[in-house]
Amino acid sequence: MQTIKQEVMWAKVVANKFLRKVLGSNNIVADFPSSSETMFEPEESSGASSSGQASRISYGKHIADDQGKHKIFVGSWNVGGVAPPDDLNMEDWLCTHTDPADIYVLGFQEVVPLNAGNIVLGFENRKICCRWNSLIREALNNSVSKHVHEEDKVGESYKVHPFKNHSIPSPDKISNNFPHHFDCITSKQMVGIFITVWVRNDLLPHIQHPSVSCLGCGIMGCLGNKGSVSVRFCLHETSFCFVCSHLASGGKEGDENNRNSNAAEILSRTRFSRGPLRNLPRKILDHDQVIWLGDLNYRIYLPHTTTRSLVQKKEWNTLLERDQLKVELMEGHVFQGWREGMIEFAPTYKYYQNSQVYYGCDKKRKGEKKRAPAWCDRIIWFGEGLKQKEYSRGESRLSDHRPVRAIFVSEIEAPSNSRRLGRFNCLKDHLEECFNEKISCNVRTSFYSE
Repeated sequence: MQTIKQEVMWAKVVANKFLRKVLGSNNIVADFPSSSETMFEPEESSGASSSGQASRISYGKHIADDQGKHKIFVGSWNVGGVAPPDDLNMEDWLCTHTDPADIYVLGFQEVVPLNAGNIVLGFENRKICCRWNSLIREALNNSVSKHVHEEDKVGESYKVHPFKNHSIPSPDKISNNFPHHFDCITSKQMVGIFITVWVRNDLLPHIQHPSVSCLGCGIMGCLGNKGSVSVRFCLHETSFCFVCSHLASGGKEGDENNRNSNAAEILSRTRFSRGPLRNLPRKILDHDQVIWLGDLNYRIYLPHTTTRSLVQKKEWNTLLERDQLKVELMEGHVFQGWREGMIEFAPTYKYYQNSQVYYGCDKKRKGEKKRAPAWCDRIIWFGEGLKQKEYSRGESRLSDHRPVRAIFVSEIEAPSNSRRLGRFNCLKDHLEECFNEKISCNVRTSFYSE
């Protein structure tokens, strides 16, 4: 009897997801509630107290020296369903020993095993996500942890999302106790895909309109074993979009078409909230600066033996000439107008776990499925104002993939009086429209009552 109930439940779940796909919904995993659409709006408040004004001035002074440029660290890692140990060293991947970035965007694939239960039911595993966030927090804030007061360790600053206004650190903490303290503003999981965004705390008052959009395009074209989780927010007057994806797998000829199809579907179907004034970008490419990260799964158009031989010789340029993603980009089949930095590191897939030996290259292991090395894990970008300063990989042996990272310098548009006036006019027009609709409705009601 219990087995029959479970089968009925699974059938309902699958049917529900399929129907949502047909109707064009992207509600595979619940988005943030609308109440968190505007995270911080300190600059637009009128009638603020003198202490509030002093606080905003202090924040502005802290970033005035280099307000137009910000350093963004982007990383992607397929962890193969392996839970991170408590002593996992994240510093190799995050490069925390060097000059820290202002924003960290980290995407993961397969944070949970892609078994039938996880794929169909699609439950969020808060425990595993909190575990990753805890390791990231420790790595990013390691240099200042000795300055943190005991009450702050258990306070509001350790909440992940939604990030509340009252947890913004005071200016004295920014300048003294927290020279490079980072807080998580957004953290979202869909089956195995997980993205988490960390921002230097003095930038928090200038982050606005965070939103998340999840899109599944895996089994049956709608389940979340493959797909994307995209994050949108605005920093000052510049809109950012980060797409963390896991595209279709497969090393056979023609499988690249499935990956191209996944990417096209993510670009066409991903939607964000337009905001209270309905003036925010909805689609991925509507944003000023877009970065796509993840296990894109593109392989190399060469026989396995040839690929392995070239990898052993470190003939990266020869291999990259037959790299599927670069070929598809050049031929205009996918990601038209997108850019990728120069790859000067070894293929990131597929390794034996806890080893630096590529899968299938161990002669002692007989009868293994052949998997040629490939650059499956990639970071690409779209839009003006982004300059890539580094593109490399980490060397953690936790999974069969190596993590990748890219560091960008982003030129952003600072607030201006003309923009504020435009925003005011937009609000004024919106209110007038609502008022006119109400008047029209009242007139029409009285007409019918006669």
